Amino acid sequence: MQPVDDEPAYLRIGELSRRVGVSAELLRAWERRYGLLSPTRTPGGFRLYGDRDERRVHRMLRHLETGVSAAEAARITLAEQEGAPAGSADVSLPVPLADALRPALDGFDEVEANAVLDRLLSAFALETVLQDAVLPYLADLGERWGRGEASVAQEHFASAFLRGRLLGLARGWDGGLGSRALLACAPGDQHDLGLICFGLALRGHGWRITFLGADTPLETLTEAARALVPEIVVVTCTLSSQTAGEAGLRALARAAPLALAGRGATPGLAAAVGARYLADDPVTEAATLAAAGS
Repeated sequence: MQPVDDEPAYLRIGELSRRVGVSAELLRAWERRYGLLSPTRTPGGFRLYGDRDERRVHRMLRHLETGVSAAEAARITLAEQEGAPAGSADVSLPVPLADALRPALDGFDEVEANAVLDRLLSAFALETVLQDAVLPYLADLGERWGRGEASVAQEHFASAFLRGRLLGLARGWDGGLGSRALLACAPGDQHDLGLICFGLALRGHGWRITFLGADTPLETLTEAARALVPEIVVVTCTLSSQTAGEAGLRALARAAPLALAGRGATPGLAAAVGARYLADDPVTEAATLAAAGS
């Protein structure tokens, strides 16, 4: 079997199953019966699946929800992708579905929030869910909290819920043979959800992720960079005071290629310490980084 359009294949069947919410047995059946998936084989004989396979499964699920048979859903899915430009993105989420997270999370309804997120992940690619639902909700929540329209309890509940679900999706994201990214929040910064979204999106492009999380001392991060030799280190900071000074960042930039993101980072600071500045949203920046091969 050959990969389609030379897209990289890096997922084992179990990881693909976890991402799309479909059992490995059913995925194998769809591959065998309908040719839905196009894995490549490693020298050791293992099947590896890529982004195109994941997109096909999500499209298959959407068509199944309309009530058509599995055979028809597979036929439509394959016809759609044959006629679409290579690498074309999934459509955006319908607005009501994207907004569905807000009442569930604002209302402390964990059961409904889980149900909403499950529906999103079963119907759309993870990157689409992150960019069109999770990140907009977090931005809106932050703005409402700043205006006093959302309580501390609501912010803590939503953050804890999303962190738990996203880190569940991140399980095993350091596996594979791709480039490695080392991710951490600056000293004093507890806001790691955007960084987790960035890591998940970058993992979708085949990168391996080492995540150190919130409030990471720069000395610790520099030691990790020297030990792991990552292709890039990404540090996020919410406030400029959380970057812990230019000297520490310069030392880190000497240990490995460095990128800065977050409201506390600026193009001037990045230039001063020899770092790359990430100004766009996490999913877009992940795609840009992966395309550049940095």
